[in-house]
Amino acid sequence: MSENPSDIFLMLSLFLAEFKRSFVQLRRYSSELIGGVVGTTIIFYGLFLSTQYIAGPGFQFGSRLDSIIVGYVLWALMLFIMGDIAGGLQQEARTGTLEQLFLSPYSASTVFLLRAISSLILNLTINLGILLLIMALTGSRLAFPPTLLPPLLAVLLGAYGIAFAMGALALTLKQVQQVLSVFQFGLIFLFTVPVESWTGGARFLGWLLPMAPGAGLLRGVMAQGAALDWGILAVALLNGAVYFAAGVALFGWAERRMKRLGRLGGY
Repeated sequence: MSENPSDIFLMLSLFLAEFKRSFVQLRRYSSELIGGVVGTTIIFYGLFLSTQYIAGPGFQFGSRLDSIIVGYVLWALMLFIMGDIAGGLQQEARTGTLEQLFLSPYSASTVFLLRAISSLILNLTINLGILLLIMALTGSRLAFPPTLLPPLLAVLLGAYGIAFAMGALALTLKQVQQVLSVFQFGLIFLFTVPVESWTGGARFLGWLLPMAPGAGLLRGVMAQGAALDWGILAVALLNGAVYFAAGVALFGWAERRMKRLGRLGGY
């Protein structure tokens, strides 16, 4: 059965409204955005210079530097995504608009999902800028073939799934800023660990880690110029889809539970 055209129009209107909201906030708080981009770049460059100094002038990073850069920028993208959902949810609570959002004709999952999709283009543009700045500072030469898009999609699916799960945690436990901060820094392991080089049972375990298979493919395609392994891509897409579905389901459960308990506000 085809969907009601009016429902499609309403969803499109909601998407455009959320896109306008994201763009207005980006423009209004542009100084914070610039600070985030510069800060993220400086942190990596500082680590790069420190490692280079400790290792000595004769040390050559080779393709490892390129792989680390890909993982670091993916981690930065994950932080932006989590800020859109888990961070955005807490911001709505602090400004007193969270209950209004949950009383809208749309489910909170739908609102936050469309909000995340509407800001995806902006987030990708921001992180591309970070990537180009890091490449210019370190002399890295990454490739940008069209084959990077499928593994990037797998990573994004997993990233949004984790972000929705963290949003469910924020909705349920209210004050979780410290937990989110620790979790965010722990995520860098998922983007830098070389699961593609693991063998045997460890390789299977790596496939179960969120976003790790897709991140491994991106490192291979962008940093090493490797051809896309379609079998691993299927694993990465399945990994991302499972984590995305689980995250959205957890968020929906948390939404229903908080509505039943009448505890949507009160942060």
